[in-house]
Amino acid sequence: MSSILTEAEFSKHVNTKFRVAIEPPLELELTQVKSYLGKEQEEMGMERFSAFFLGPADRFLPQQTYSFDHDQMGTFELFLVPVKQEQDGFRYEAVFNYYRQ
Repeated sequence: MSSILTEAEFSKHVNTKFRVAIEPPLELELTQVKSYLGKEQEEMGMERFSAFFLGPADRFLPQQTYSFDHDQMGTFELFLVPVKQEQDGFRYEAVFNYYRQ
């Protein structure tokens, strides 16, 4: 069963591994969850945050939707964007922007 993909849920799992369903499978580490405060002119009731992942230096994931699996959060899909190549690997971002239920 998959968890609801909220900032609070992702924040519980910083510094844990997420498996990406590609061949061969790849693990990314959730390194940071960053919230964005709403501005006065924006609609109320929105949740906005980014989840940042670090992947290995020897494998690059292009921007697209991937199937993720996590021991506690279950299986879900994320649109992942590469944002930076660092010395220890590639950094990726998934941006969330939706109405809270």
